[in-house]
Amino acid sequence: QVTSFQGVAVRSLSTSSPHDHPEHGRLVYKGNLAKAVLGVKFFSYSTSIFNLFMMPYIMLKTGIGVESLLVQAAFYGLIGIFTFVTPVTLHLLTKGYVIRLYYKDEVDTYTAITYNAILAEKATVFHQKDVKIPDITKMFTTFYAKTKSMLVNPTLFPNPQDYNHLMGYDKSSFFKFEDLEE
Repeated sequence: QVTSFQGVAVRSLSTSSPHDHPEHGRLVYKGNLAKAVLGVKFFSYSTSIFNLFMMPYIMLKTGIGVESLLVQAAFYGLIGIFTFVTPVTLHLLTKGYVIRLYYKDEVDTYTAITYNAILAEKATVFHQKDVKIPDITKMFTTFYAKTKSMLVNPTLFPNPQDYNHLMGYDKSSFFKFEDLEE
């Protein structure tokens, strides 16, 4: 790797690309919504925690719904929906969003980095043969890695051959030259 520095050639001593990871392999995909997904989930979790801590204080100070049991149940139910259902729904919708995807040529394995429920990065390792394309296009699924649904944007792969290999399009069984000769 040679770069120019004010007209002088400078040779880099590094033999690997800056996108290589020693454990996972070569970076083939980087999701552009990773920070947005993390931000939305963090905001949802933080507002839920805020609601949990503030609800007893608000109930004691305002005395809302003390008269009727039905009003109390409706109020707590509505707060419960926003406190618990929204973060769970967001997690279910975004748990398969691939932040980064690495590929190891030697063993033909991919490592997909996603966010788990506690907003930490989770690595899922799978072989290309484990990739299944859904028969019906699903909104938040591009492919299944073993049984886990994954979501990637095909246009964000810098090298289209990497996407074709991931999806198995490079060894398509739909059209074989041998079948033509018969």
